[in-house]
Amino acid sequence: MGYRPLLFLTCFLIGSCLTGSAVAQTRAVPLVKLPHLQKFLHSKSDTTYVLNFWATWCQPCVEELPSFEALQKQYAGKPVKVILVSMDFAKDLEKRVIPFVTRNNLKSTVFVLDEPDQNAWIDLVDPSWSGAIPATLILNNARKQRFFIEKPLTLPQLQDILTSKFN
Repeated sequence: MGYRPLLFLTCFLIGSCLTGSAVAQTRAVPLVKLPHLQKFLHSKSDTTYVLNFWATWCQPCVEELPSFEALQKQYAGKPVKVILVSMDFAKDLEKRVIPFVTRNNLKSTVFVLDEPDQNAWIDLVDPSWSGAIPATLILNNARKQRFFIEKPLTLPQLQDILTSKFN
């Protein structure tokens, strides 16, 4: 049995052979460790980071994602960057997270934080955080500005926070 028939058989059996165009539409979502998150938490640039902690299994998280996408689009070309930090399990990256990001056409930066011991890093995000999601940290270290909220947000709420606290 040659390479092509074996590839066809494998694709047929698992039911997921991607064509070139389908591959181009699939979003890469990296699995990262704490140092990757810390780059944003400790950045010295004059960029305002909007870090949203969410998961595909969290209904309030999923409902607020369009607000973060709209915010990213609104501030395109400005020093504001939306980062969607997925709290999904690392084992769910291929089967849940990547398909979710692709299906919802998320344009913001998305990564899965692969740090199972939340106690080791939650206080680094904000000492008041209970660990519940959705949660959002907005910060600009160059201006020593920081705002944390542990509840779902709407686009008008996000816009208000940015204009009232980060201008």
